[in-house]
Amino acid sequence: MSIRGAQMARRPCPLYYTEFGMAFVGDALNLLNLLRNDSINLVITSPPFALLRAKEYGNKPQEEYVEWLAQFAREIKRVLKEDGSFVLDLGGSYERGKPVRSLYNYRILIKFCDEIGFSLAEEFFWHNPSKLPSPIEWVNKRKVRVKDSVNTIWWFSKSEHPKANVKNVLIPYSERMRKLLENSEKYYTPQKRPSGHDISSRFSHSNGGAIPSNLLQIPNTESNSKYLRCCKIAGVKPHPARFPTKIPEFFIRFLTNPNDIVLDIFAGSNATGEAAEALQRKWLAFEVDKNYLSASAFRFMESENEKEIIKVYGELLAKEARNIPLLRTQRTILFRKESTDFYSQIFIRT
Repeated sequence: MSIRGAQMARRPCPLYYTEFGMAFVGDALNLLNLLRNDSINLVITSPPFALLRAKEYGNKPQEEYVEWLAQFAREIKRVLKEDGSFVLDLGGSYERGKPVRSLYNYRILIKFCDEIGFSLAEEFFWHNPSKLPSPIEWVNKRKVRVKDSVNTIWWFSKSEHPKANVKNVLIPYSERMRKLLENSEKYYTPQKRPSGHDISSRFSHSNGGAIPSNLLQIPNTESNSKYLRCCKIAGVKPHPARFPTKIPEFFIRFLTNPNDIVLDIFAGSNATGEAAEALQRKWLAFEVDKNYLSASAFRFMESENEKEIIKVYGELLAKEARNIPLLRTQRTILFRKESTDFYSQIFIRT
């Protein structure tokens, strides 16, 4: 067999594909190893957190967690393009038996920058106001700690100047700012602030929206999404640790352009793939649990017909299931060629 033939044989086959992306069952480290150098624009993921209690979706104990995650980070740095980004969502945790916070997420930050060579482009914080009080012992029972409702999100970059455009994530102006823009002479006079900042007359010009802060206030209150409705129809238990699609949507808009490639190495219910599909970015989803990945296909199905949902889920769960299309019929033939080009572009490590 030729070298190219051997490489072709190593290529994984997706469980399913859509107009813009492909979902693969397998260990993320093994799949990362098959990607080309400098092939991915954005990796965004929310790995199983380093919690004290074992979860059904799989999570490493705190003492092993930093090094466990670092092995993925090394491969991610290799596959990222020079202006690519790695966005990592990490929940907080406590030390066992003590009302003292674990520093594991900060140890990850230091290790990834000092040892692996990432730059910290910026730190973000995801505030989930709907999060339940925890841990029960310190918050509910003894009442010596407040509710932990903020995750750290580290935006790592391969270089010091990653691709980013804040114009893509502008937020609506406040009511006060809208009034200022409507009548700047009445509500605003250019002057130097006590802090020393010189605010010019350009402050009264509209830029289409306000620059967002690094505090993302997004409730995780999904209760009647298509994904959940389809899970109920199929009698499937949804993934228990889903993050809202608005999280990957924000970073995909901010850090990529249409047709760029987005990867989630711990895809779970594939919220990242759904966000990327809607924004017309190519995407890859890696997930070790076939049950979770099969159910994630519900996010891309147009029909909520009970028979069709059960049929597709059964096909995905079949032992030899692979390469199942979740496409509009008229686009299938066209996309088959496009997906082949996309596939060749990213797989086969050189």
